[in-house]
Amino acid sequence: MALSAFPNTTLQFFQPHLSPSTLQSSTVRNHPVLARSSVGQAPSSSTGAGAASLQDNKSFSGKAEADVVVIGSGIGGLCCAGLLARYQQDVLVLESHDLPGGAAHSFEIKGFQFDSGPSLFSGFQSKGPQANPLGQVLDALGEAIPCASYDSWMVYLPEAEFLSRIGPTEFYKDLEKYASPNAVREWKKLLDAILPLSAAAMALPPLSIRGDLGVLSTAGARYAPSLLKSFVEMGPQGALGATKLLRPFSEIVDSLELKDPFIRNWVDLLAFLLSGVKSNGILSAEMIYMFAEWYKPGSCLEYPLHGSGAVVDALVRGMKKFGGRISLGSHVEKIVVENGRAAGVKLRSGQFIRAKKAVVSNASMWDTLNLLPKEVVPKSFLDRTKTTPQCESFMHLHLGFDAKDIREDLGIHHIVVNDWDRGVDADQNVVLISIPSVLSPDLAPPGKHVLHAYLPGTEPFDLWKGLDRKSSAYKELKAERSEVMWRAVERAVGPGFSREKCEVKLVGSPLTHQRFLRRNRGTYGPAIQAGKGSFPGHSTSIPQLYCCGDSTFPGIGVPAVAASGAIVANSLVSVSQHSQLLDAIGI
Repeated sequence: MALSAFPNTTLQFFQPHLSPSTLQSSTVRNHPVLARSSVGQAPSSSTGAGAASLQDNKSFSGKAEADVVVIGSGIGGLCCAGLLARYQQDVLVLESHDLPGGAAHSFEIKGFQFDSGPSLFSGFQSKGPQANPLGQVLDALGEAIPCASYDSWMVYLPEAEFLSRIGPTEFYKDLEKYASPNAVREWKKLLDAILPLSAAAMALPPLSIRGDLGVLSTAGARYAPSLLKSFVEMGPQGALGATKLLRPFSEIVDSLELKDPFIRNWVDLLAFLLSGVKSNGILSAEMIYMFAEWYKPGSCLEYPLHGSGAVVDALVRGMKKFGGRISLGSHVEKIVVENGRAAGVKLRSGQFIRAKKAVVSNASMWDTLNLLPKEVVPKSFLDRTKTTPQCESFMHLHLGFDAKDIREDLGIHHIVVNDWDRGVDADQNVVLISIPSVLSPDLAPPGKHVLHAYLPGTEPFDLWKGLDRKSSAYKELKAERSEVMWRAVERAVGPGFSREKCEVKLVGSPLTHQRFLRRNRGTYGPAIQAGKGSFPGHSTSIPQLYCCGDSTFPGIGVPAVAASGAIVANSLVSVSQHSQLLDAIGI
């Protein structure tokens, strides 16, 4: 989702878990720190990219063993591997494709550099206990990401079109002009109720969490004073409200008797963009953290200069700096289980790579299941995986076009909602558009723009299932299902835009996701709703096999998967090592 890079709450991590698209043809971008299939490489993405090659049957040429083998180089896998390298573990990342980053990779075509996934970020510059989980990992690796800051995005709603600004007062002006006086009153009532809870939601640094009883030391005892202080400052009423942090956010909205249609719709939109579910499915803590980040004085959004690939590059550099290794084009065919324990992996080339301490899968729960020998999979694991609902898939539109005749005040982000009554999670209803060359001109040739539009996890896979990608039926369906994105782009960019004059036009479908990103049914991830289920923990019923990424706690989104990778890395080292790292980065 566009907002998937928002900082996630930290209180929600303190739960007992103890046990984009790519295109069908493109050119691989030159990666400054990658050496394919060789020892000491930078990471790649277990979910490759449109720009990624599918030549994934290479043999690994380095030392065919490691303390920990990580399957896939998505953000979660890279965060896990980077921290393990920081902990002086011998870690090897195996990537099926020849680009790193999974759904967050970037790729280049005709001089246009495209983001394939997340595009709306914040929290890169934050430091200390309340920082974004990804920011804390980068801090631990000694890496920084130069960013451009901004404070607004365009929204195109059934009621109106307007530039929405973050901050404590600006949105009130939008409500006064485009909604109603009642909407203003209800928005104030909501902020007054939830902002005091943000101290509790942000009291536990994500990097302090681990998946065993050592968490009582690294998180519980270490941060108990600050957590207690936040509850005291909230008072009895606020402390009572904090008990709702792990409940659906809609319960808070309902308890405040908020009935204004615009407010209810806007809250649903924010929740959906953040996590793929509406307000009745997202944890209150996650929403409250986001509100605190957006509606406090001095709030800003950040876009990484040089694109989302710069985030991946920073994680790669950090991992390599501490001795981590990666092999690209190394497709894991099977997780090898010996004597009931995960012992390593077998590559498509037939090569076996041993993991002395652990195997960590950064693949989805469904794809991890398919990597395991059927005879070793416990029935409970099989049943849970098969019965977990999935988010739908994506449609993507990547465009490169001339900036001539395009208005100069074009913003980076645009959100189009066609019909509130259908719901923000309905297919063909919400379109997200990112034009990052507005802030980072180097992403396009001089005088050009690069654009990424997508339907965020709402495209039904069943419409595409079984289609031959070379067939006329497939091409016709792509043209039909991408039309809503074209119309949204024309609306956002304005009359100077012409489809026919685009120098690059690429449409990605759910089959593109399934093929290049190695995602079961091209899914965005598990559709697990707060209050009705919880994301699985990181250890599995097979000793020495761990999982990280969007199929594990705390869930979907860049901050969430970064936190999951950190939790696994922390769990594989001693409490003493973990505490020393927290001391070293000042949290």
